Amino acid sequence: MTRVALYARYSSDNQRDASIEDQFRICREQAKREGWKVVGAYKDASISGSSMILRPGIQTLLQDAQAGQFDLVLSEALDRISRDQADTATLFKHLQFAGVPMFTLAEGEITELHVGLKGTMNALMLKDLAAKTRRGLRGRVEEGKSGGGISFGYNVIKQMDARGELIRGDREINEAEADIVRRIFREFAAGIGPRTIARTLNAEGIQGPGGKPWGDTTIRGHVKRGTGLINNELYIGRLVWNRMRYIKDPRTGKRVSRMNPVSEWITTEVPELRILDDELWQAVKARQADIAEKYVNVTEAIRAHHQNNRLNTTRRPRSLLSGLVFCGCCQGPYSLRGAGRFACSNHISKGNCTNKATIRQEELEQRVLAGIKDRLMAPEIAADAMKAYAEETNRLNRERRANGDAWRSELAKVEKDIRGIIDAIKAGMLHPSMKAEMDGLEERKAQLTARLAEVPQDIPDVLPIASTIYAKRVTRLTEALDNPGEQVEAAEALRGLIEKIILTPGSTRGEIYATLYGDLRTILHWLARQESAGSPKAKTPAVETTGVLASVVAGVGFEPTTFRL
Repeated sequence: MTRVALYARYSSDNQRDASIEDQFRICREQAKREGWKVVGAYKDASISGSSMILRPGIQTLLQDAQAGQFDLVLSEALDRISRDQADTATLFKHLQFAGVPMFTLAEGEITELHVGLKGTMNALMLKDLAAKTRRGLRGRVEEGKSGGGISFGYNVIKQMDARGELIRGDREINEAEADIVRRIFREFAAGIGPRTIARTLNAEGIQGPGGKPWGDTTIRGHVKRGTGLINNELYIGRLVWNRMRYIKDPRTGKRVSRMNPVSEWITTEVPELRILDDELWQAVKARQADIAEKYVNVTEAIRAHHQNNRLNTTRRPRSLLSGLVFCGCCQGPYSLRGAGRFACSNHISKGNCTNKATIRQEELEQRVLAGIKDRLMAPEIAADAMKAYAEETNRLNRERRANGDAWRSELAKVEKDIRGIIDAIKAGMLHPSMKAEMDGLEERKAQLTARLAEVPQDIPDVLPIASTIYAKRVTRLTEALDNPGEQVEAAEALRGLIEKIILTPGSTRGEIYATLYGDLRTILHWLARQESAGSPKAKTPAVETTGVLASVVAGVGFEPTTFRL
């Protein structure tokens, strides 16, 4: 019986979970009519169809298709799978390679024609929908209504028109929040910094935009982009729309912002929404200009100092741990503050974390490097690592051999059947059914040939000697850490071995616990790169490394190794 996998998706918050169940229901009904057995159902809820990169459901479906868990994929329509033409073509290609055809209720079996024609139509539909949406938003903004979202200090007005439909985009001033806006502007104009203002508001239990805690960036934002509370021109009765546009990065599928030319901005006067007077607004703008001028002066002075002291500048230590250190209390980032000390950013900027513990940069780096050398690279961990790699690599080798042998055997049988039909035709036994049978055999032959061409080259089995080789590599790295001439280079390379570091205050004053999460797989990959590059620190006699170190990094992973520093 044909095994079928179902796929369903909905993309809009206006739709509901039942939409996916409706798609599954009609697909199951079709499978029952065809006599297919449903063995899996994959879904992505409230996720755009313009990119497959971030959709876990479609990614899992692809993995299971390649593992041979079903024989075909069934969906309601091609646009449920993807509206992006390139993504549709890529999915079609991967499923073809896996020998899994794709069917939809709307189009039937999907072919190259559907991928090209429907993919183009779906892409054009997305573009047309975006243009219509922007046109509608622009018309709403020019009428003084909201173009999307709600600013702090305002409420959404919910009312119906004569036809009973919701009127969108109307707002009114929220007087309680408006008082907070005026307070922030007065304090900033008086010389109080955004960080202090945010901490005070959080300490008083005043919620920020969206009910979240206040932060210094929530207040100061970005002047040119118009973000941040003190840059919002709506507070002086001026609605500015279309400052930025958003496009999707094709590599990640995530949206990134781009500034639009000023000529494309749409500005509408809305005096009924004014919260601030011109005098207070201008006072804040004057202080921002003063801060910007001081920043430029300081930056130029630092640049001049560095040019005059290049030798000293190049010797200044860099933070090897930036972006890797996190707070054990609020899970927020730890960052360098003040005189070379790591501190909880949420405690400093927002005041909503009780973790006051700080640690000197030099002390933390020493503890981390010592932990990597003495714990993460300890001989017993190296032995366990190599054992796990050996077992998994050898298991994958067995699978590759078994799959390759099965496909070669089937290919030989298919070729024999093809020769049998050709011989029968030569003997005069020509029937209409023979053409369909030949087409099926030729298609299967092409699939098997493609699969065999893609079978990875067999990787040599990992032998027990690999753990000895790994230990020697570790010894060379630890020696580099102890050598002043190589310490910085080795430490920077080892930065990639750290997943994260969690800092938690101890029970006594000044005590702080550090827990390191390390990645043994990264160590092995780093060592393999050093070997392939011929690095003196990683070089060993060829007799020890032939075919072994490459095998060790053959795509097998570990759970992160965790220990207290």
